[in-house]
Amino acid sequence: MTPRAVRLCVIAVCVGGIAGMIVSSIADNSGAALTFGAVTAVAVLVLIAVTASGPRPLSEEDAARLEARIQDLVASGADEAALRDLVRQARRG
Repeated sequence: MTPRAVRLCVIAVCVGGIAGMIVSSIADNSGAALTFGAVTAVAVLVLIAVTASGPRPLSEEDAARLEARIQDLVASGADEAALRDLVRQARRG
């Protein structure tokens, strides 16, 4: 499952959890409201973990090394457009 899909699932769980807390509170069912709150809290922790483990931006030094390596490969005969597309896809995860 991609990080984007996990984020979308977590957002859906959070929206449902908030709605569940509101409905449970109106129905005066504190146990259900607490359960929805706990599920929502766990979903938020998952969102934080997925976001923290996602791809990080390249530093200036890393970007310069990557560009130099791309230029070396292009100079040795690699297709530049295909190579840059491959790097772009790899960075997305």
